[in-house]
This record gives sequence, structure tokens and C-alpha cells, in this order.
Amino acid sequence: MLRKTRTGTWLPAWVPESTWILSFLLIVCSFVQSCTVGYDTALLNALNILPAYKDYFRLNAATTGLNTASIFIGGILGPTFSGVAADRLGRRPAMFWSSLIAIVGAVMQTAAQNIAMFVVGRIIIGLGASASGIAGGVYLSETFHSRFRAWGVGSLNDFYWIGAIMAAGITLGTSTWTSSWAWRAPSLIQGIFSLLCILILPFVPESPRWLQYQGHSDEARLAVAQTNADSDVSDPVVATIYKEILESLNLEKGRQRPVVEIFKDPVVRRRFLIGTSVGPLSTVVGNLIALFYLGPELNSAGITDSRTQLHVNVVLNAWCLVCCLFGTFLVSSWGRRPTVIAGQSLLTACLFIIGGLSKVYAENGLNGTSNSVIYGNVAVIFLFQGFYSLAWTPVTYLYPTEVMNYSIRANGLAFSSLMLSSLTLLLVFIMPIALESIGWRMYIVNGSWDIIVLLIVILFWVETKGKTLEEIDAIFDGGGQYLNSSDIEEICRGEKTISTVEVKK
Repeated sequence: MLRKTRTGTWLPAWVPESTWILSFLLIVCSFVQSCTVGYDTALLNALNILPAYKDYFRLNAATTGLNTASIFIGGILGPTFSGVAADRLGRRPAMFWSSLIAIVGAVMQTAAQNIAMFVVGRIIIGLGASASGIAGGVYLSETFHSRFRAWGVGSLNDFYWIGAIMAAGITLGTSTWTSSWAWRAPSLIQGIFSLLCILILPFVPESPRWLQYQGHSDEARLAVAQTNADSDVSDPVVATIYKEILESLNLEKGRQRPVVEIFKDPVVRRRFLIGTSVGPLSTVVGNLIALFYLGPELNSAGITDSRTQLHVNVVLNAWCLVCCLFGTFLVSSWGRRPTVIAGQSLLTACLFIIGGLSKVYAENGLNGTSNSVIYGNVAVIFLFQGFYSLAWTPVTYLYPTEVMNYSIRANGLAFSSLMLSSLTLLLVFIMPIALESIGWRMYIVNGSWDIIVLLIVILFWVETKGKTLEEIDAIFDGGGQYLNSSDIEEICRGEKTISTVEVKK
């Protein structure tokens, strides 16, 4: 049964309207990092094509790599403190301060008078965005309604492409400007996502798991009620979910310190290694070429007009948004592991095809290469980015926060982000040099190590589809009690009561 809400939206009768409103606010205030980095990716991709930007800074291959990769220097610095800040200050305060830092960086990048000032501004943006992403990813996984966690946390990184589409469209509009505002205006708009987060934070609750871990039991019960059923704290569903959180966190407190636990406890170590593998694996699969250096990639494919390349940039980002939304549907309905395995297999095949078609163009030149080869290469580039968006975009924040337990969740996600930013910094800096030096062979090399990435996922990843965080804890620990998420859904519908549900062990 559906009912019409005050806003005109049709919702399931058993889901309170305010739950959906809160879910929307939770997502919006957590999307800062993905939108900021997505915007930045398309922004720099377009700026590396834009004559006004290249002429202002008088760029060569090395300085192009430095300007582009500098945001990931901040991406390396952010995780060194953001996990600790999220654990000590709280998820919401950590998001506030990191968003404020990102705004300062955007202003400095906009006002840059030389490469040094531009790079420092981008480092500050990277620091704030990465810290916000860690706090936001953990916050959303701990507060979002359990039934919709895959969609909520999975869609968090989907906002990457919304930011990218905005940047691609804005830079296309300013590309005809002859002044430095052709790149300054898009740079200034980059801070809007962080500002929106700061405005929404007062209207959303703190993570109930963080509150309970800090000993704020009454506030934790209220947060559970707000984020799960929007009912009184005495509601049976709220009481049961709170009891699970309490028991799970009591078990966490009885263990050793998180860092010691990672080295000494094989179960925690396994969870840490699986969870933190997502960041580095998603970075090395080859998507950085099209994300940051679409211009050179299209040049190697035979599309050399800068205006045409900017149009391709807009269409490519819109295509990736569609694919990542479909990927979010797949990880929710099909599962995290099979979705990544299927997408990774397809994108690996695409890399080898791109390499082969680029080789044909490199050997024959523009006049000696048929249009079918040129447009076929562009089509496969689109397919590659689509398969990447389908496989990796939804799981970047979803899978690590599910696999890792509370005591290592924030720091584990921080480590995953640290590895992601470190590898991205290295690869983005050397990519223009590699493309200039070995050309099409870069795709073959990348495709070869993508096979190793696929094997790691097949052999070591575990499935977390359809389980609450406490349920996942029980699976890894080999014990404990939990209420199945499907039972919680039926209780919310009124089809079951707590007394009729068997608590699983």
C-alpha cells in the first residue's frame, strides 16, 4: 500500500514521511567529498583542455601533472587526522570543520596568481574534502536506515558524477571567455557543496553508535528512534535495534586498542585488509586516464578539436552518472562482490581494446585511420568508464564501512582513503608523462594489472548484502546475537512482533 505525503510524494504506508526526509538530509550533508572531488576531476579535465588556463600558467607536462595531482597531496594529509577526529569529536563536528577547510581552499584556488598559490589552494581542498569524506562515509553508514543502507551509502559516491556534470557544464559555458575568469569562476563554485553541508548539519542527529560508545545513552536511544522509525524510544523496534548496538559496542570496548587489535586479532586484521583494499584497488584500474586526461586520451583516439573534447567531457560524465546509479541498484539487489567482479571483468577487456585501437591510430595517423576506428575507440572509452562507474563507484564508501567493525571503521576508512589518494597522486602525476612516452602501451600495462585486481576481489572479498552492521559483526566473529534485517522490515510493516521473531546466533 502507498500513501501520498504532504509534499506530494508516494511512499510505502509503513514508512513514516519524516524518515525519508531525514534520509535525504543525511545523504545531502554527507555528499561533500564525492561532489567536491567529482567536480574537481571534471574541472581539471576541462581546464587541461582550456586555452585560457594553460596560457595563464604556461604549463608543460610536469606542471600540468603537479596542478592536477596536488589535490591528492591534501588527500594524503586529510586521512592522517580525520579518523581520529571523527572518533573523538563526533561525526558531525568532523564534517563541519573539514567542510570549512575545503571552502578556504576553493577561495584560494580561485584567487591564485601563480602555480604555487594554485597548488596550495588545491592541497587545502583535498585536505578538507578527504577528511569530510571519511567522516561522512562513516556517519552515513551508522545513521542511515538499515533497510536502505545500500542505496544511501552506495549513492554517496554516485554524487561524484553530479559534481562532475556540474563542472563539465560550467567549464563548457566559460570556455569562450578570454579572461582568467574562464577558470576562476568554476573554481569558486567548487565550495558550494561544503557550504551546503554546513547549512544542513544542525538539522540531522549524531551517529547513535558514536553517542553510545561515548556513554551518551539517552541521546543514542533518541538518535536510533530518529534514524530508524521516527517513533518513541520505547517502540519495540527501536528498543531492539538499540539493544543490538549496545551489545555490539560493549564487545568492542572489551577488546584491546584498535591498532593493537589489527595486528594481533586475525579476524579484525582480515576485516581491516578487506575493507581498506577498496580504495587502492579502485584507483589503479585505469579510470584516472579519462578522469583527468581525457584530452590526451581523445587525441590518441583521433578526436583533436578542443571544443569537441569539452562536449565529450559533458556527455561522458552524464553517462557515468547513469551507470553508477544502475550499479547502486545492482549492489543492493544482486550483491557487492558479484557486481564488482562483473564490472571489473568488463572494464579490463575494454582497456585492451582501447590499447589496440589507439595503436592503429598511432601507426596510421589521422588520414590513414578510418572514422569507424576513431569513433569505435571513443565508444569503448565510454564503455570502460561506464563499467568502472557501475562496479567501483557505489562500493567505495559502502563496502569498507560495512566490512570493518566500529573500533576500526573510521581509521580503516581513513587508511583506505590515504592509500587511494597516495596512489592517485602518483598515477595522476606520471600519467601525462607515460602517455607522452609510451602512448597506447599504457592501456596494455594497465589492463594487465587489472587482472590481478580481479583475482583479489574473487579470492578475498566476502558478501555483505542485506545485513545490518551488527549482523556483519556476528558473521565475522562467528557468534553473537542479532535480529535479521528482513525481520526488522516485517516488524515495521506490522507483519511480525518482536516476540515472534527468532533471534539468530
